[in-house]
Amino acid sequence: MLSRLLAALFVSAALMAPAQAQDRIVPTSPQQLKLSYAPIVQRTQPAVVNVYAGKTVPRNPLLDDPIFRRFFGVPGQLQPEQMQRSLGSGVMVDSSGLVVTNNHVIEGADQVKVSLSDKREFEAEIVLKDSRTDLAVLRLKDTKEKFPTLDFANSDELLVGDVVLALGNPFGVGQTVTHGIVSALARTQVGITDYQFFIQTDAAINPGNSGGALVDLTGKLVGINTAIFSRSGGSQGIGFAIPANMVRVVVASAKSGGKAVQRPYLGARLQAVTPEIAETLSLKRPSGALVTNVAPGSPAARAGLKLSDLIVSIDGQQVDDPNAFDYRFATRPLGGSAQVEIQRGGKPVKVAIPLEVAPDTGRDEIVIKSRTPFQGAKVANISPALADELRIDSNVEGIVVVDFEDSAPAQAVGFQKGDVIQSVNNQKIAKTSDLERATREPARLWRIIVVRGGNQLSVTLGG
Repeated sequence: MLSRLLAALFVSAALMAPAQAQDRIVPTSPQQLKLSYAPIVQRTQPAVVNVYAGKTVPRNPLLDDPIFRRFFGVPGQLQPEQMQRSLGSGVMVDSSGLVVTNNHVIEGADQVKVSLSDKREFEAEIVLKDSRTDLAVLRLKDTKEKFPTLDFANSDELLVGDVVLALGNPFGVGQTVTHGIVSALARTQVGITDYQFFIQTDAAINPGNSGGALVDLTGKLVGINTAIFSRSGGSQGIGFAIPANMVRVVVASAKSGGKAVQRPYLGARLQAVTPEIAETLSLKRPSGALVTNVAPGSPAARAGLKLSDLIVSIDGQQVDDPNAFDYRFATRPLGGSAQVEIQRGGKPVKVAIPLEVAPDTGRDEIVIKSRTPFQGAKVANISPALADELRIDSNVEGIVVVDFEDSAPAQAVGFQKGDVIQSVNNQKIAKTSDLERATREPARLWRIIVVRGGNQLSVTLGG
C-alpha cells in the first residue's frame, strides 16, 4: 500500500513539473517585450488640452488713501490689480473646438486660454457652466479648423478591475499619462457635487489633472478626472472621475445652445434606507431610495408615486440609494419615460415617470442694493426648477438666496446660497418685491426668519 502511494506521488510530481515550468516563458524576440499603452496614448493625447484661467483681483481701496499708505509703509507707487490664475486640464469633445473641463477650474475667471498638445494656445469662451456636476464647456475662439476629439464610452459598462489611463497636466509640468484600474464604481460619499456617483481609480491624479480624461483601452472617454482623496495634496491612489454618461448630458446641452443643463425633473424627495428602516420594512438589506415627499402635479405625482414607496430600480438598473437614483434619472434623455420599479407594502409595482424638465417661470431675480444685512444678495422666487437645483422643498413659502455679488455684506453676515427668507421685521416675504420693499428703510435691528436645510431659524442682526 505504501509503495503504491509513493508511486502515485511521484507520478503527480512528474506531471506537475512541466505545467509549472510553462508558467514562465523566456522572451525569444524583442517583439514579445513590446507590450505598451503607447498606441492608445498616441490616439487620445491630441484631444487632451491644458486649461489656464485668470481672474482679476481688485486692489484694496484703502491703498488709494495716501495717509493709509504712509502709516503702514506702503510704497508710494501703487501696484496694479493682480491676476489670480488656476490651472487644469480639458478634453476636446467636438471637432469644432468644444472642450469639457471642471467648473472649479474656470469658476470666476475673466479670461480662459486653452493650450493644445502641439503647444498652440487659443483664447476660449465659457459656453456653459454646471456647478451641480462640476462641469463646464468651453469653445475655442477665432478658429475654423477641425480638432481631434475623444468619443464617449458607455460608463455604465465599466467594471471594477478594468484598466484605465488618466491624461492631464499635473502640477503644470506638462501633459502626463498615468495608468491604473477602476478601483470602485458608484462612489456616493465624495461630497463635491450634487450628483454623487463617481468612478474611483488608482491611476495617479494630482492637482492640475482636474478636467482631464480617464480613458479605457479602446481609447474612449469613460470619465472626467475631478478630485483626489489625499492627506498630502498629492496622489495617494484614490482619485475620482465624473462618469462619461453624465458628461455626455452636459455637452449635449452646450451643443444645443442652452445656457443651463436640461435634465429630467422628478418632483419627489428621497431618503436613504437605514438599517432601522430596513428592519421596519422587512428588507434583507438597507438598499433603495425611500419616497418622503411628492410635489403635487409633478412627474412623480402623475406617475402615481406615493409617500413611503421604496424605489429599487430604474430601467432595470439597481438603485442602492438616493444618489444612485439621482444619477440614473439625470442621465436619462428627455422625452418618453423611465420605468421605475418600487416596493409598495411589500409588493413590487412598476410606474412610468415622464422625462421632462422642471417648470421655471416667475423667478424674478433681483440683487438687494440697500445698506442692510441683505446687501449684495441675489434672491429669487421659488420655482420647481430652482427648488430642484438648490435641493429645497418646492412647497416652502418665501424667497431663496441664489447667489452673491463679490464681497457681499450679506455673505459676510452669514447668509448662504439656498437660504429661504420667510419674514423680515414681522413682514411676510412671499415674493422678491416684498424683500425689496422691506429693505428700503434703514432699521436698528433686523429680525429675520430663515429656512436652512429644512430647519427654521430666527435671526436678529444689527442695522
